[in-house]
Amino acid sequence: MGHRSFSRGRTRTARLLIGLGIVGALITSTPGLAAAVPPPPPNPSDNDIAQAQTQVSAGLGQVSELINQVASADQQLAQLDNEVAIKREDVNRALVDLQNARSAADLAAGVVGASQQALRDAGAQIELAQKDFDKYARSSYTQGTNVSSISTYLGAQGPGDVLDRAQVLKLLATSQNVVLEGLQRARTAQANKDSAAREAKQQADVAADQAASKRSLAEQAIAIARSALQDQAAKKAQIESNRAAAQAQLDAARGNVAGLQGQREAYATWEDQKRAEDAQKAAIAAAAREAATQAAARVAANEAARQRAAELAAGQRAHTTIEEDSEDEDSDSSADGGTTTPKSTPKSKPSTSGEDLTGSEAIETVIDRGLSQIGVEYAWGGGDENGPTLGIRDGGVADSYGDFNKVGFDCSGLMIYAFAGIGISLPHYTGYQYTAGEQVPSEEMQRGDMIFWGPNASQHVALYLGDDQMLEAPESGDVVKISPVRWDGMTPYAVRMVS
Repeated sequence: MGHRSFSRGRTRTARLLIGLGIVGALITSTPGLAAAVPPPPPNPSDNDIAQAQTQVSAGLGQVSELINQVASADQQLAQLDNEVAIKREDVNRALVDLQNARSAADLAAGVVGASQQALRDAGAQIELAQKDFDKYARSSYTQGTNVSSISTYLGAQGPGDVLDRAQVLKLLATSQNVVLEGLQRARTAQANKDSAAREAKQQADVAADQAASKRSLAEQAIAIARSALQDQAAKKAQIESNRAAAQAQLDAARGNVAGLQGQREAYATWEDQKRAEDAQKAAIAAAAREAATQAAARVAANEAARQRAAELAAGQRAHTTIEEDSEDEDSDSSADGGTTTPKSTPKSKPSTSGEDLTGSEAIETVIDRGLSQIGVEYAWGGGDENGPTLGIRDGGVADSYGDFNKVGFDCSGLMIYAFAGIGISLPHYTGYQYTAGEQVPSEEMQRGDMIFWGPNASQHVALYLGDDQMLEAPESGDVVKISPVRWDGMTPYAVRMVS
């Protein structure tokens, strides 16, 4: 009997352990408890978030101030560029004036040379006439007038010849002084002309010197203007560098705020999970306690049944004892009857379907096609649906940059190439592109819209990328690039080709 009591006590203990094992299995097999909520994430304070937002506000002010400085620098650069253009024209004017002055000086030098030669010729003529006159005077003095007359007669071949010679001699005698006086007057007039020519040459030389001085001054002025322009460009570059650094700091501050707010949201999510876990644990613990109570009640009931069976068997014979043992085994088998734990059917995950495609795919195709040409040279008149083309002559600025010898895009040519990627054909003129699609207010423009400048969109066009950025082919000497949006001079409407 002692052995059976020990056996029965061991059986009760085993059954109790089985009950507790069932409870433990219930706890450990419950979904959600096997993978407990992780440790709590950081939870930034309101003060931390406020300080980060203060840094963002300060960064916004700094960036705004630098943007204003860049705009001011652009204005000063434009003014200096205009001054350089004026100085450049002053140099051109000085060069023309210098050429004209030098031509006048060369002409005056030629006149002086001719005048001096004429003066020398007049002097020679006077000298010859003077010699003839002196010879005639010496002959008249040494031989006398009658001798001259007699020799004239003696040498004559007849009365008519004598008469002719007499008249010639008379005329020669009477006009000799007249000729000499005329030659003297001519020489005096020529001397006056020579003097005037020399004075004109002196004036021309002075004008040439003055023109050369003006040219030198003009060249100095343009050198100063260009130097000022370069200095201003360097200042602008420095300001833009400062602006980029401030923008980076602002972005970092915004990222810090976003990170802190994300931590706050993550902590709130963790709190929700923790509360759900605690509630689930409490419910499971209550269920476990209830299961343990029921198991203990079943053990007590089985023990009472065994005791009643033992009392009935105490007064029976030995064979009854055997039957009692058999009943105990049957009772044990009945008491140890297995229980089935219902199996849970796993739930299938709901299926999800992707969103329908919209015009965003077409917009990104246009933008990607345009961005693929970054770095391509600007060429006025260049670009078509197939890519960059040879530029054309404009008779002015583009020609000075040699655009007609470059393969590239101008602003409207770049738009033609970008939108050709989705089958949209545009004309090669900004004014016509301005009316090619839906016009929306510029302040409502979206990524992929075309934005324009100038009266009736006659100056420039670019592709809006969002975030105050645009893709453009700016001007001669530049390349296709991404630039900040320029609001000054923008048309009141942007053009939307893709909805």
